Amino acid sequence: MPGFSIHLRLVERCTLWLYGGLMRLLQPFLLRKLRRRGQQEPGYLAQVPQRLGRYDTPAVLPGAVWVHAVSLGETRAAGLLIDAMRQRWPGMRLVLTHSTATGWAQGQGLLRPGDVQVWFPWDTPQATRQFLQQHQPVFGVLLETEVWPVMVQACLQARVPLFLVNARLNTASQTSAQRVSWLSGPAYRGLRAVWAQTEVDAQRLRSLGARVEGVLGNLKFDVQDQPQAHALAQSWRTRWRLAGRARPVVMLASTREGEEAEWLDALAAKPEREQALRDAGVLWLLVPRHPQRFEEVHAALQSRGMSVFRRSTLPPADGDGPVAAVQAQAQVFLGDSVGEMPVYFQAAEMALLGGSFKPLGGQNLIEAAAFGCPVIMGPHTFNFAHAAEEAEALGAARRVADMDAALEQVLVWLKHPADLAQAQQQGLQMVAQSRGAADRYAQAIMAFGDQGAEGAWAPSTN
Repeated sequence: MPGFSIHLRLVERCTLWLYGGLMRLLQPFLLRKLRRRGQQEPGYLAQVPQRLGRYDTPAVLPGAVWVHAVSLGETRAAGLLIDAMRQRWPGMRLVLTHSTATGWAQGQGLLRPGDVQVWFPWDTPQATRQFLQQHQPVFGVLLETEVWPVMVQACLQARVPLFLVNARLNTASQTSAQRVSWLSGPAYRGLRAVWAQTEVDAQRLRSLGARVEGVLGNLKFDVQDQPQAHALAQSWRTRWRLAGRARPVVMLASTREGEEAEWLDALAAKPEREQALRDAGVLWLLVPRHPQRFEEVHAALQSRGMSVFRRSTLPPADGDGPVAAVQAQAQVFLGDSVGEMPVYFQAAEMALLGGSFKPLGGQNLIEAAAFGCPVIMGPHTFNFAHAAEEAEALGAARRVADMDAALEQVLVWLKHPADLAQAQQQGLQMVAQSRGAADRYAQAIMAFGDQGAEGAWAPSTN
């Protein structure tokens, strides 16, 4: 039905034109929101014109590889993929983009001479076109969920192959995308290739029109050992000893808004349980998910009468400093830093998984397992459903109904250290068995292109 096909393409073009126009109209509001966010996180105010596709730096030489990692977690995963790609393309130049200040800060450690780091442009025709003209990538790699309709169309017009790797899609996102299939459909169909974390993700992505080429696993299982983080964690634990006895450290990992209050309420609800935790010498290691909430969480803890010691009061190198407060009386160590989750997980015996006690989908628990930190998770883990189910089945994690049940599980593990040690080993084993995704993704991308004499990538003619 050629007539219907032509009509459908016209409708899609009109839809994209209207969407692009709406995004242009929203730019003043986005800039205002960005300025407000920048008051709490100054990193957001750096190079703001780049969000609009305006650059004051010289154009890079054509042929760079573009990788987009929206935030902190995606940037860590991107680092694993970038390392694997550099092994296959010696001399590869990188254009690295982000959407958040935490992603940008983490990404700086991935750059080599000749690489470029810029903000991902807002999804307007002008900004996306100028981004591609400025940096002229040979291809683009998006991580996990970042599919923007106008950017996909701009890449198609510029003949820049666009890949989605480590792709995941939960049921809620699938339903939302299907409601606007007139917009999401062209975007997913416009991707050159998609590789999913799990078969369930692959099925959901195919339902949106994505060209899924395979299921290659989760990049985050390739997390690497970090000896420096381990050494720092051990130095902290030595300084946290109370009356010559090691204190059990229970982490609240990547907490989201409302979860700290839920934890404090659960503690206060049963004084006998709170006293048992105090008698055990528990030190709570609380790490909020978003840096802009550090001050808010600190104030909330103090308002409840908790004695708090902050990571930001310690020198970043070795942890020396006014640690006597921790040793003598602190109930909470507030992890108000960015990029130190490997240290925090290695300092803790167990962790309560943030984002899972509110209907927010949970945070990444793979990193906790990789560093031997068993997880207690609430009912909401749809963002990392496969990893959560696997961890629970293996015994590396425990699922509970609410925060009250989470505190009960803390006491169970404290009273049965052999069970806790078993959970730690199961997590390490789970991660060890699932490694290798970075090499698989790099190999899959390479299969779509031909390498020149200097390791440059060119679209395959197959």
